[in-house]
Amino acid sequence: MNEQKTTHFGYEQVAVEKKAERVADVFHSVAAKYDLMNDLMSAGVHRLWKRFTIEASAVRAGHKVLDIAGGTGDLSYQFAKLVGKDGQVILADINSSMLNVGRDRLIDRGVAGNIQFAQADAQYLPFPDNTFDCITIAFGLRNVTDKDLALRSMLRVLKPGGRLLVLEFSKPQHSLLEKVYDTYSFKLLPMIGKLVTNDADSYRYLAESIRMHPDQETLKSMMNDAGFVNTEFHNMTGGIVALHKGVKP
Repeated sequence: MNEQKTTHFGYEQVAVEKKAERVADVFHSVAAKYDLMNDLMSAGVHRLWKRFTIEASAVRAGHKVLDIAGGTGDLSYQFAKLVGKDGQVILADINSSMLNVGRDRLIDRGVAGNIQFAQADAQYLPFPDNTFDCITIAFGLRNVTDKDLALRSMLRVLKPGGRLLVLEFSKPQHSLLEKVYDTYSFKLLPMIGKLVTNDADSYRYLAESIRMHPDQETLKSMMNDAGFVNTEFHNMTGGIVALHKGVKP
């Protein structure tokens, strides 16, 4: 008899085919207040992490950029200004609620002219080979069921010489910081989620999903195995967040 394949949903083991559905439920729940919660959770520092990502992207006028798990459109908004009228940005998210929030926000901000929107799974990107100059995925890779498959999918749709930037929570580099971070994540974060979104469980999952995500060196090795070259990472806020970069040969 075949054993059912399982994967982690936070600290819980679930059937592989159920993970995407469970993750979707989390983001349907938090979409409307996602930006507010990001500001509260990080004391606004997430904006600095994203600004560093934009600077590391080397995106310029005329480029095509894919913003995976683009959510409410923070990165897409900045990329749209950089690529200009001759460039293109595609904001992609697997979650329809997040995509709708992002689309509405960008239209309200008046920059949707060179932005397209796609509901897409990072594991099976619906774009031709060699399409994009740059791909970003910010705080989304840890929610993907098969990260290796997603990395290969991203490599396929990048142009040769194109860059992948993975901005993600990672492993703090100091034991004291790690203890403080654990206390914050598992005690304070669900309380904030309960107060702001009336949903402590979703934020408990987000804390658990961060702990289950590969550490800095492991993710770098996964990018190498997928076929990226010149891979490197930069720790921010003591390693609580890391930006990984890889190039398609």
